[in-house]
Amino acid sequence: MFNLRQSLKTLATGALLAHVLPLAIASSAIASPAALVESGFWEQEVKSGDLPPISERLPEVPLVVDLEAKGRQPGIQGGTLNTMVTRSKDIRQMVVYGYARLAGYDESYQLQPDILLNFEVEDNRRFTLKLRPGHRWSNGDPFTSADFEYWWKDVANNLLLNPTGAPDYLKVDGALPTVSFPDETTVIYEWAAPNPSFLHSLAQASPPFIYRPSAYLKQFHADYADPAKLAEEVDYARVKSWAALHNKLDNMYKFDNHELPTLQPWINATSGKKIRHLFVRNPYYHRLDSNGVQLPYIDTVEMEIVAGGLVAAKTNAGEADLQARGLGFRDIPILRKGETDGADYKTYLWGNGTASQIAIYPNLNVNDDQWRQVLRDTRVRRALSVAINRAGINKALYFKLAKPGAMTVLEASPFFDPALREAWAQYDPELANQLLDEAGLTERDGYGIRKLPDGRPMELVVETAGERQEVENALQILSDDWRDVGVKLVMRPLDRDILRNRVFSGTTMASVWYGWDNGLPQTYTSPAYLAPTDQVFLSWPKWGQYHQTGGDVGEAPDLEPAQRLMTLWHDWETAKTDEERTRAWQEMLKIHADEVYAIGLVAAAPQPVVVSNRLRNVPQKGIWAWDPGAHFGIYRPDEFFFEDGKG
Repeated sequence: MFNLRQSLKTLATGALLAHVLPLAIASSAIASPAALVESGFWEQEVKSGDLPPISERLPEVPLVVDLEAKGRQPGIQGGTLNTMVTRSKDIRQMVVYGYARLAGYDESYQLQPDILLNFEVEDNRRFTLKLRPGHRWSNGDPFTSADFEYWWKDVANNLLLNPTGAPDYLKVDGALPTVSFPDETTVIYEWAAPNPSFLHSLAQASPPFIYRPSAYLKQFHADYADPAKLAEEVDYARVKSWAALHNKLDNMYKFDNHELPTLQPWINATSGKKIRHLFVRNPYYHRLDSNGVQLPYIDTVEMEIVAGGLVAAKTNAGEADLQARGLGFRDIPILRKGETDGADYKTYLWGNGTASQIAIYPNLNVNDDQWRQVLRDTRVRRALSVAINRAGINKALYFKLAKPGAMTVLEASPFFDPALREAWAQYDPELANQLLDEAGLTERDGYGIRKLPDGRPMELVVETAGERQEVENALQILSDDWRDVGVKLVMRPLDRDILRNRVFSGTTMASVWYGWDNGLPQTYTSPAYLAPTDQVFLSWPKWGQYHQTGGDVGEAPDLEPAQRLMTLWHDWETAKTDEERTRAWQEMLKIHADEVYAIGLVAAAPQPVVVSNRLRNVPQKGIWAWDPGAHFGIYRPDEFFFEDGKG
């Protein structure tokens, strides 16, 4: 008979044990070995000598979690957790959910050491990172400053691997840091000017991985590998060069190389693209509970790739133990019905951390000169906003449970101002008509649609990713609102990647996405995403490209408010006090409210989170947020467990 558990272990062990090294016994700093609980999942491997005992797999100073102090139950190991994603590349969610970071946020969004033993900060310029002695990668290789040094010297600054040099996110005023490695547990980053974003960037859902498993990757690096063997690897992988091979294999975020050692709580145990991906517990994971039980509690995670439209139905049928991705507000009725029909789960309603549930982004960098001129007119953007009946959308789509308003930060942020949510968000068709007339768009065709200055009808094509029915429903509702003021909305659903490429190239007139990922900024949060620093803000892709490439690609911001945003972002970066940072944030948010760069519709729609009745330690109340939060990440799924240990 097919043994699923043994097959999982075989898959993982093939990658895991290839590089297991003899380990020193952990110091008494952690606890006596007798106090530690050996994993039943790896019991056979320990007995056979293929894997060291738990006392030799932990760092000398592991991270000990006091679950009771957090209001949680100490758990037991075991079980398989089932969850779903809708794209093959979304197996990277295991890195998001796993949330093993050098430093990470707790549930109060305060930064805490995680992989790091501790860190020291001097004037926001010098950062000393201390590693846990004896910490090891998932394959048993030591995790030391050599892994940081390898990334810095042999990857980030190798022009064959990175033709543009070390990444821009490490530059302050165009200058890179000085990086040193005094001993095997110390890494120092030092800049000439303050870099207050550095530590917080390490806690992101998709963080900069400033380290790599050097012992594994050196076999694919020309400076270390045997030339003949490396040439064979390049040929076998069907790539053009050793650099292409190295870049293919070393992505810590994609999580698609099952042989790449990791520090995450679970290891990818599946090679290639499959419908089901299996992840098994990391035997060298650095966290344990106060009872000496190594985390994660759950032995395996099975992630199934399904069509987006099937997530709610399959969840309703009991095929997920933990599910939020792929579920939306409109799925709540079917999920609740499943509960009343006897399904073995409960549906929690979490808060939503994005600044807007739905936001429309007029493209100020669109290639069409006529539309570019029109959309750059602040009066036009304000008119499009006040023409929308947000209360009607909230009632029709969200049963009045969302919060209508412009795109701004949420109430949980110290920068929240009700006036900014209300700015240019009132339903006022008369004002919309007045603003459009003032913008010179007074001529209309026989259908009442306004004409552009060149005589074309004002047909605004709004492109979507085609992934959320609520977006299409909202656009259908507001199309009537816009028509009432002489603007015709043409909706065009596309694939997500196609949409992004069209926006970035300037082809798209306007697009729809969520609001800012981080609707909960704190004083320490960089406001870079409010300034034209990145093409991902869909209203100014070419301004963002200009900043990202140092002027090689894109266009320099040529509107004064956008230029002011760049100045304020720089002011925040160089600020000495929280008061100065707060002032920068407040002015940037006011500029966004006044200029209506993005047209928010509603915010704070509840996010359904489906949890098996047997799963413990999942908070009933939480915030589903990308950054900060990493979705489930800050709630630490490694602490979730099945009451019977079986899943």
